[in-house]
Amino acid sequence: MPMPPPVEVDGSRIPGQRWEPSVLLVEDDPGDALLVEELVADSTLTMGLRWVRSMAEAREALAAEVPDCVLLDLNLPDAQGLEAVSGIRSHADQVAVVVLTGLAEEETGLAAVAAGAQDYLVKGRVEPELFGRAVRYAIQRKQAEQAAVALQASQMQAQENARLERGLLPRPLLNDAAVDVVARYRPGRAHALLGGDLYDIVQSTDGSVHALIGDVSGHGPDEAAVGVALRIAWRTLVLSGVTGAEQVSRLEEILLAERGGPQVFVTLTSLCRRPAEPQVRIVRAGHPGLLLRTADGRVEWVEVGGGPALGVVPDGADWPVEELVVPRGAALVLFTDGLFEGHIGRGRERLGEEGLLRLAREVAGLPPDAFVDELIERAETLADDQGGLADDVAVLHLRWT
Repeated sequence: MPMPPPVEVDGSRIPGQRWEPSVLLVEDDPGDALLVEELVADSTLTMGLRWVRSMAEAREALAAEVPDCVLLDLNLPDAQGLEAVSGIRSHADQVAVVVLTGLAEEETGLAAVAAGAQDYLVKGRVEPELFGRAVRYAIQRKQAEQAAVALQASQMQAQENARLERGLLPRPLLNDAAVDVVARYRPGRAHALLGGDLYDIVQSTDGSVHALIGDVSGHGPDEAAVGVALRIAWRTLVLSGVTGAEQVSRLEEILLAERGGPQVFVTLTSLCRRPAEPQVRIVRAGHPGLLLRTADGRVEWVEVGGGPALGVVPDGADWPVEELVVPRGAALVLFTDGLFEGHIGRGRERLGEEGLLRLAREVAGLPPDAFVDELIERAETLADDQGGLADDVAVLHLRWT
């Protein structure tokens, strides 16, 4: 008896259409198979039934089309007892399983339920109404189990993402009020996949303020874990007095040891400003430029010299230390490329550096917190036609006092 196609459109049942579950009967005895066919015919639940005689035939049927429910005899020529349940679950674990047992096999039926089946029925003692209800409830019970498993997996992923985010985006380690810090992180539209954007701010014992912003290529827990390792290593190097090009070189060594493959690279900008000095020392490794906000409300795009991203030219790169004079009362704004790489408008043009600078100048008069929030909000609003910002965004606003 062939299995009818499910009544679905784009994976969803048609509203108002009577649902007819598809059922695969795995039974080697023609007499018992005939009894099941009669139960199906007399049941109030209309269903499509397909009959196979062995576990080998069941595997072929499951490979061709996955039914809603499997009616499974436990005495097959090529699978006996709980082995049969295991065989079905190994090939289609998302399918509800109802075991068919004999009069003297009720304990085996209970054992089958404990092994993963949704229910069991005793041959010759099942009425059509009970049969239809058992199939329907088994399918619903399996769907509920899958939903519970998916929810638990989602919760565990959210908890893991939260732990990784705390490692990527720590609280500033400052000893005094030498610098006002505004830090923001905004996940991209692929919220389930944590990105590798990272930042950190540390003040060393001599009063120098160090800041880092970086971006690990790709998305996912592996990339985020690499970012956490680099961020912690950067803080350790700063507190150990290692700065400048040597610091970035050590970070590349860690990246080469920790990354999952040669395709993973990291862009970053690391800076240091010593007490009472007007200039900031900056090391840039393939990372975008930064914004300079002056006290009189001007905003300029600044790009100092730099070297390649970490991991692109292993052991062969050079990262110069550049100096940038920061006027009194001015602020530096560091960010990851997700802030300006988003596509805007129907032409799918990138916002780009010029577009980001234009947005920054439009909100230049706002205080630091509002400036950063509005800048991100406007970039996200422009990308709304494309589903919002595709990549994660990290922003640091640093204003020395």
